[in-house]
Amino acid sequence: MVAKKSYVQTKINGETTEFLCEPRQSLLECLRDVLQLTGSKEGCNDGNCGACTVKMDGRIVDSCLVLGVEAEGADISTIEGMATPENLHPLQQAFLENAALQCGICTPGFLIASKALLDAEPDADEERIREWLAGNLCRCTGYDKIVRAILDAASRMKKN
Repeated sequence: MVAKKSYVQTKINGETTEFLCEPRQSLLECLRDVLQLTGSKEGCNDGNCGACTVKMDGRIVDSCLVLGVEAEGADISTIEGMATPENLHPLQQAFLENAALQCGICTPGFLIASKALLDAEPDADEERIREWLAGNLCRCTGYDKIVRAILDAASRMKKN
């Protein structure tokens, strides 16, 4: 038996988007497999690693735990919407300059979560950053470079 697909209309990275998905498909599967937005990564597929973090209606969520049909009417931001064609976002630039990435699987989730934090709390200190990123796991960097990059980006963003 073929599952009936649901029609979903949503806004992704500022653009109205529509797609069809099976009721059981996660938002992560819809982003990657249906919409070809492959920046969000599948790490654990059970909400523990944060590699698939996106911002949905102002909150960060693990897209592997959200059903695609739940995106109906939502406003979603993914890593693909972070930079402009002209420039990287200050967080992306700081991650590069501070060597805050290695294999790259966790990087999109860290960037989306970090941006959400700095949008809400531009003066976040190291303790707050570490607390905020508790749901994002990295097996490569040891976190210090990530935290330094976020502090660096916060400083740059305040100057602009």
